[in-house]
Amino acid sequence: MRKGPGPRVVAVGGGHGLAATLRAVRLYAGEITAVVSVADDGGSSGRLRRQLDIMPPGDLRKCLVALSEEDSPLAAAFEQRFEAEELVGHALGNLVIAGLMGALGDPQKGLDEAARLLGAVGRVVPAATEPVVLKAEAGGGEIEGQTEVMRTADIRRVSLVPADPPASPVALHALGHAAQVVIGPGSLFTSVLAAVAVPGLAEGIRNSPGRRVYVANLRPEGRETAGFDIADHVAALAAHGVQVDVVLADPASIALGELDVEVVQVPLAKANGRAHDPTRLAAALGRLVG
Repeated sequence: MRKGPGPRVVAVGGGHGLAATLRAVRLYAGEITAVVSVADDGGSSGRLRRQLDIMPPGDLRKCLVALSEEDSPLAAAFEQRFEAEELVGHALGNLVIAGLMGALGDPQKGLDEAARLLGAVGRVVPAATEPVVLKAEAGGGEIEGQTEVMRTADIRRVSLVPADPPASPVALHALGHAAQVVIGPGSLFTSVLAAVAVPGLAEGIRNSPGRRVYVANLRPEGRETAGFDIADHVAALAAHGVQVDVVLADPASIALGELDVEVVQVPLAKANGRAHDPTRLAAALGRLVG
């Protein structure tokens, strides 16, 4: 893992959103820790989780690739999916991570070895030390499983099963020494809050000396946040125990709403408007280090 003259940055979340943040953070940080949700139960990750009783590797893989050595053939191979018979749908990286976790007998050791093979410039850490099931309280009742929660509207709160899984000690140590904690972007309930819902992790974020920056989404995320403005996203974070210090948003993105925290609005999107541009995001985040 690279340790340079830049700030210590912890990025929290899951999926494509956290990977996008990491591509930006690597451009200005001296030490990077990605804290990743382990609630995924769909696709290749869900199959491996059920068959091998391991942490779902998909979001962990995306983050490792985002931090990998540039133009790495191995990183490109990690993203390749098989199309034949029993392996159909599996990404090579998911299988490698599963194998390393099993061979080394410890999820974190497996991830650290994968990071070494990929030449990653940061450390990828599960939010909890065991796989968790995401549970949502919604207008229609209680929903379990990340895949089902993604299809649900009118979500009020999410929690985990088990209710109080141990937070990763590596994540807590990183948060205790961070100059900046970046939260988001990503699906609010099924990626960002799926990580924050680990009680010990939420406490670690609250107690971190780092400045807490929420990176707002560029557009609504399906049914789970239909009708939400950025203030609604920030309020949901607060309801789950995390108050942010500043919101970073693209002026052409979702409506701000009424916010009572500092807001920085600068262009952050790529030319197509569908994803965050790493260089723009890095410049904006670099100016917001505590």
